Amino acid sequence: MASKQAIHKANMAFARWCFDACIPFNAMRSPYFKPMVDAIGSIGVGYKAPSYNDMRVNLLRDCKKECQLFIDSYRSQWANCGCTIMGDGWTDQRQRTLINFLVYYPTGKSFVKSVDTSDILKDATNLCNLLMEIIEWVGPDNVVHLVTDNASNYVAARRLIHEKYDHIYWSPCAAHCLNLILKDIGKRDHVAELVSRASKVTIFVYNHIYILSWLRKRSGWKEIVRPGVTRFATTFITLKSIYDHKHDLQALVTNKYYTSHKLSKSPVGKTVTSIILDGEFWEECLFMVKIAAPIIRLLRVVDADEKPSLGYVYEGMIRIQKAIMAIFRNKSIMYGPYIKIIDERWDKHLR
Repeated sequence: MASKQAIHKANMAFARWCFDACIPFNAMRSPYFKPMVDAIGSIGVGYKAPSYNDMRVNLLRDCKKECQLFIDSYRSQWANCGCTIMGDGWTDQRQRTLINFLVYYPTGKSFVKSVDTSDILKDATNLCNLLMEIIEWVGPDNVVHLVTDNASNYVAARRLIHEKYDHIYWSPCAAHCLNLILKDIGKRDHVAELVSRASKVTIFVYNHIYILSWLRKRSGWKEIVRPGVTRFATTFITLKSIYDHKHDLQALVTNKYYTSHKLSKSPVGKTVTSIILDGEFWEECLFMVKIAAPIIRLLRVVDADEKPSLGYVYEGMIRIQKAIMAIFRNKSIMYGPYIKIIDERWDKHLR
């Protein structure tokens, strides 16, 4: 049994290596971390860590082979139960347009490959060819279902695939559909104006460290969520975040710390101050947060990986409509435009 001093010495050696290599602390939560430590401990004194060349050549090759054998072991399940091919399009930090292809089956899901489509015209023919390549790799007889985004080019590609394999059915991505509903709501004139005003407040706060440092000293302060590029839900999450900071922001613009500063007297400062002190702005924020809340709740359910969520979608859409009707006290003239947006997307993509 090692002494406390020896254990602490080993921990410090490990910590120095982590700090020097800038390894994030979350790495210790990896499922492979404890087996790695146990394997090293089982060898005992004299263990020599793999070299740089071993890691980038030999061990990388062996891990790739191990993964391939692991995936191959699932092929029998694909044949017995059938599987779903999922295509997930996204844009990375270098603005490359990528599509990840995955295979889903009862016991889990497997990543197949990622394709850079930045220089490819994403029309129905090319998308069909990409999906056909994955179908042929998995085995046409093993595939029963496709799930992709809801864009018209994917819909057209689905028709081409169905002409060749009439046993393969297509479903749109429920999360994408809900995002498009939020996008359509965000396009409404009064919502777009509200988001623009909220954005001015956020930009003003985060562009001036003088203001931000004061806010960060407030008890219970949390950073304001800023809108993302592709996820339309973040627009409404930002409105909720802004509303949660209502009292902090109002305390700022009425505090001598701010009013005595030249920023408060600048044109942009006066504009932001008027927005923060406008009671109607906060009422509209709360109103839109309430409308978007049931949609975002369902989006989180269908976008999670914990369990299959399709069974929640239909009931969830009914709950969304009932919640919006209740917000407007069942006055059809007021809730009508929002229900129309939901129905149009729902009829087009999920029904």
